[in-house]
Amino acid sequence: MRPVWPLVGLTFGTALGFAGAFGGFGAFFIVLFLGALGFLAGRAIEGDLDLGRLFSSFNEGRRPR
Repeated sequence: MRPVWPLVGLTFGTALGFAGAFGGFGAFFIVLFLGALGFLAGRAIEGDLDLGRLFSSFNEGRRPR
């Protein structure tokens, strides 16, 4: 099976290009942000990303009350 990531990157780049060209700068960042969220959700669903470990690392520097 051939890797699908170059096709995904091409599709996402094209979507960002259209958003930037026709929607302006704000639309570009909305598409970029939602694409990043979708990427993280897909990695979590596949099991490549442990969200519990990711969010627990944010609280390590805080002191308990």
